[in-house]
Amino acid sequence: MSIGVSTASLYPLETEKALIKLGSLGVKKTELFLNSSIELELYLDTMLRAKEDYGIDIVSFHPFSSPMETVFLFSKYQRRVQEMLDKYESYFEAMNKLGAKIFVLHGAINSSSCDDEYYIQQYSRLFELGKSYNIIVTQENISYCKSHSLELLRKMKNLLGENVAFTVDLKQAIRSQLCVFDIVDALKESIKHFHISDSGKKGDCLLAGEGDFNFSLLFEKAEGFGYEGDFIIELYRNNYDNYEQLSNNCNYLQNIYKQTVKF
Repeated sequence: MSIGVSTASLYPLETEKALIKLGSLGVKKTELFLNSSIELELYLDTMLRAKEDYGIDIVSFHPFSSPMETVFLFSKYQRRVQEMLDKYESYFEAMNKLGAKIFVLHGAINSSSCDDEYYIQQYSRLFELGKSYNIIVTQENISYCKSHSLELLRKMKNLLGENVAFTVDLKQAIRSQLCVFDIVDALKESIKHFHISDSGKKGDCLLAGEGDFNFSLLFEKAEGFGYEGDFIIELYRNNYDNYEQLSNNCNYLQNIYKQTVKF
């Protein structure tokens, strides 16, 4: 397991520039947050060169189109559903070129009329499409989406078994008034990805070490259920002062991990 950084942490720096910046700082694991469809048309080659030049492992892919999932993928208007499946299929094709294996889904927002049965059905359609490209579609827990509900996440796991996967986001758990470790204990081996940040009196999206979250316990639990993925730092640009803090935070967390698993 390694610690990495999402290019989302550098927003609004353009995606390819964010990838290059992280590479120049020595960050070896990243999540690519796509901020515009045009970036795959105009800048994919630039991102592939950056990946090669800096030896970056792009482990996951998160699209800007998450807010549209409610009215497209989770709609009952099948033309829109197919339109999003086609769009996300193009993302899977790009992911294959980039080497990313984890796709992050937000899903329908809380006010959506989509019930749990239909939600799980639509997630399954995207999961199966991703599988045909050797991509794992992960449901992320999001405070303003139906996925904020631990009950729904449990239901997805129980009904879908091996055909479901999750991204656990620490700050989103806190915003949903959930304990991170309750989510981890409930989903265990179905967790394929983590978005991490610290939390405490100063806020719920902090650099590690600026709050009081127990990262040692998180790493210990992940090791306990055989987690084979990585931990990706995902912050907002106002949560830190300079880019170097991101790479320093990777090293800080990597040391905690090594001490926890006693390498």
